[in-house]
Amino acid sequence: MNKEQRLKELTEMQYYVTQENGTEPPFRNEFDDHFAEGIYVDIVSGKPLFSSLDKYNSGCGWPAFTKPIEKEQVTEHFDTSHGMRRVEVRSKEADSHLGHVFPDGPSEQGGLRYCINSAALRFIAKEDLEKEGYGEYRALFNIVKT
Repeated sequence: MNKEQRLKELTEMQYYVTQENGTEPPFRNEFDDHFAEGIYVDIVSGKPLFSSLDKYNSGCGWPAFTKPIEKEQVTEHFDTSHGMRRVEVRSKEADSHLGHVFPDGPSEQGGLRYCINSAALRFIAKEDLEKEGYGEYRALFNIVKT
């Protein structure tokens, strides 16, 4: 399926966030309080972006991650919209607006907070990685965190 076909399948909120640089309401989105094991992929391209292993409750109202699975799958852009100075995060493959990255994350994990809109993501549960075509990412969950 090409990008144009995938865009037609997005909900209004998913389209608004990813294609119009929108922001979904804080605390009223699918993945803010979601902590099941798995990966989060770009809702448009399907490219893996974030892992539940790097997700934490920042209290900001949106899903927060300390880092992307693969840094090269996201791009960062200086953003002065809404009278603020921020760094926007976009998916490399589909150029979807994902959210913003801030330097106020857990210092012991690098100090970054990737504040990402749920509407830009699709969650793939750890047990579904193989059947959804993301089997190579199962190895992430075989590592024991100390």
